[in-house]
Amino acid sequence: MAERQEQAAPDAVLTRIGQVVMLHHGGDREEARSRFLDLWTEIGEDGDPLHRCTLAHYLADTQDDPDDELAWDLRALSAAEELADGRADGDPASVQGFFPSLHLNLAADYVKLGRAEAARSHLRRARSTAGSLADDGYGEGVRSAISRLALRLGEEGTPGGDGWGPPRQR
Repeated sequence: MAERQEQAAPDAVLTRIGQVVMLHHGGDREEARSRFLDLWTEIGEDGDPLHRCTLAHYLADTQDDPDDELAWDLRALSAAEELADGRADGDPASVQGFFPSLHLNLAADYVKLGRAEAARSHLRRARSTAGSLADDGYGEGVRSAISRLALRLGEEGTPGGDGWGPPRQR
């Protein structure tokens, strides 16, 4: 029976995170934050880096304080870097598509905190990793958001003049 459940839900933690994301997108930010924090306690600081990255990424979106949002986004990046550089089990290539969004979120956090140079640094990193994004709605949305933030920071819109597409729906 347990084997069948594992086959039905190959990663129960990611499934649970996804359920809380739906709750958050449904408008219950406080409850989503509470459930995400419960999951964080369960996973722990030393838990699976993919789980920590995903959870911290979404937890950042539920924060009211920009400093707290930054702290969670930094945790997400740190966990992704653990996977990417081989410090953790798993396929390093599996997280390459995360980096444009993670750096974009950090750039936006630094804008909120009035730290333009840090924002520009992460925006450059978002741009430099954007080649890993697929040519789908998500990739187009991240590229578009990078362009919008670049314009907001008074920088050139897109690397190489590529068309970046419509914004991603959150």
